[in-house]
Amino acid sequence: MQFGRTYEEFEVGATYKHWPGKTVTEYDDHLFCLLTMNHHPLHMDVNYAEKTTDFGKNVVVGNYIYSLLLGMSVPDISGKAIANLEIESLKHVAPTFHGDTVYGQTTVLDKWPSKSKNDRGIVYVETKGYKQDGTLVCVFRRKVMVPTETYIKERGGEQPGRPELKEQGK
Repeated sequence: MQFGRTYEEFEVGATYKHWPGKTVTEYDDHLFCLLTMNHHPLHMDVNYAEKTTDFGKNVVVGNYIYSLLLGMSVPDISGKAIANLEIESLKHVAPTFHGDTVYGQTTVLDKWPSKSKNDRGIVYVETKGYKQDGTLVCVFRRKVMVPTETYIKERGGEQPGRPELKEQGK
């Protein structure tokens, strides 16, 4: 299984559909809220959401959806990344609710060699997240610094630092 890409492997216009999707549970949402100290009742209080919001139920916190999509994209986009340089834009387009399944896909918008080091490049991508019914829920654009094939070779190959198995008695 491929884990990320080198600069040479990215093609402008290519779209990677991230698999599998993730069904968002109430536990996922509440844990993320608690970890990030987001105690807004829209996310945490069913009574509040039912009685005072247009949705009539809890909405999953948007930054969890963003984080989920970012994570989904790692095997296709940033698994070999040197750095995420910039999140240029982030738009929450529609709400996500407990029980919705989120899917993602990323399109390569542009790429260019690094100006400071010739063993890496910058890839500019847009990730879109959508629900099981195809509703777009989140869109973000980012710039990722990725290694060239030369960088990978010079630093020990595809899995640098991975230890070899030592079996007893051998």
